Amino acid sequence: MRAYYYDNVPGDQRLPHDYVPTRPVSKETLDSINVKFWSIPVEGYEPKVDAVAKERGYKNRDTINVSKEGLGDVYEQKIKGFFEEHMHEDEEIRYILDGSGFFDVREMPTDAWIRLAVEPGDLIVLPAGIYHRFTLDEKNNIKALRLFQDEPKWVPHNRSQDTDINPHRVGYLKAVGVGA
Repeated sequence: MRAYYYDNVPGDQRLPHDYVPTRPVSKETLDSINVKFWSIPVEGYEPKVDAVAKERGYKNRDTINVSKEGLGDVYEQKIKGFFEEHMHEDEEIRYILDGSGFFDVREMPTDAWIRLAVEPGDLIVLPAGIYHRFTLDEKNNIKALRLFQDEPKWVPHNRSQDTDINPHRVGYLKAVGVGA
């Protein structure tokens, strides 16, 4: 996984949106906002992903194919929804099996976008309450294993005054030392 600051230049969300020269984001910065990641080769990944799942209490999983073929008639609607800035009340855990894309997360307290370029073998954990979004890259395809602590659910709460005071958002901010 490659992490860098998003350039905020208008245009196709599927482009890298990297500054020139690039502005990389360190592991320490990602740690400070509670974003976790592992690199696990896809070939023979199951035991290693299973070990992370057991350690973190992930009990359920499924696979999603985000592509025109995988999502069919709802493709455009889903891509648009994934790129709306939102948070979840649960961690978002993804292990990339094939393809590639971008997760953008908000750095705190600056509110700057950090772009996480993911590819096969990347396992990321976005904490509950972090504002983020997702998009494909120009290849328009990603296949990911989704892991869940409880029953599979994916409920986005788009950024608003209401989500700013959501207990999971407030808890996240306290966990990263902002607004405590």
